[in-house]
Amino acid sequence: MDTEMVGDSKSTKRPTLGDINGVLFPSDMINGWGPIWNFRARSDDLLICTYPKAGTTWIQEIVDMVQHGGDLQKCARAPIYERIPFIDICLPEFNISGVEKANARASPRTLKSHLPIQLLPPSFWKQKSKIIYVARNVKDNVVSYFHFHRMNKTETEPGTWEEFLEAFIAGKVSCGSWFDHVHGWWEAKDRHPILYLFYEDMKENPGREIQKVADFLDVQLPESVLNQIAQHTKFECMKANPMTNYTTLPSSLLDHTISPFMRKGTVGNWKEHFTVVQSEQLDDLCAQLLKGTGLTFRTEL
Repeated sequence: MDTEMVGDSKSTKRPTLGDINGVLFPSDMINGWGPIWNFRARSDDLLICTYPKAGTTWIQEIVDMVQHGGDLQKCARAPIYERIPFIDICLPEFNISGVEKANARASPRTLKSHLPIQLLPPSFWKQKSKIIYVARNVKDNVVSYFHFHRMNKTETEPGTWEEFLEAFIAGKVSCGSWFDHVHGWWEAKDRHPILYLFYEDMKENPGREIQKVADFLDVQLPESVLNQIAQHTKFECMKANPMTNYTTLPSSLLDHTISPFMRKGTVGNWKEHFTVVQSEQLDDLCAQLLKGTGLTFRTEL
């Protein structure tokens, strides 16, 4: 997003959801789907993909730090959404096109997407571009996504917590079913160069997971730099950093007075939102829908 193109004077009208091959997305993205689907990936692209609010900004900052050898100055060159184009975004009212921004970038590019596996532009598979995927446990993910909808004017109105949870479970939210998303990418990792990470592992041992990223990107870093990256990408540091906390965007897009873009960043905050019945419902769904996949998630550390 180009902040200079986005004026506070505009009042953003909340979008409706439309359908692409059975997956729901905001209406603007539906209208701009052609260029997204036909996006031309390059062999040296790195794509960061997640279900929304699964640690996307966190892994973006880690990757940028790894790529720049832990150089804090280089990673403060621009807000994260400028450094790593978001190819799925299409907001014509604000003259924002992730595809156009990505196309204007020289190689090698690092890009971001929230697309489920079946809707990823085919060129990424043809070019065998490297992909990093981060998955977060369903309970914390839905809580974070609910609060994101509350403050993000480019998403649909979330309604009450109960209403949002019901829609989320049914896959009737932007980006569709969490279960399909995490499972689809998990299956793909055996066929493509995909590093599949878990949010909970990153919280438990950031140094170990940052080392995985460096290895995947063929970057050798001394332990001192790995430690520096781990320190710089702590939630508290990123929440206070204007280059990662999205406070540089106007309130006509993201209203931080309703809820901050970076809210808690913990494992287990779901306990403050879920009833016992809701929690058991999600446990049963995970047992049923992820059975036999080899995918397991931790909801507390």
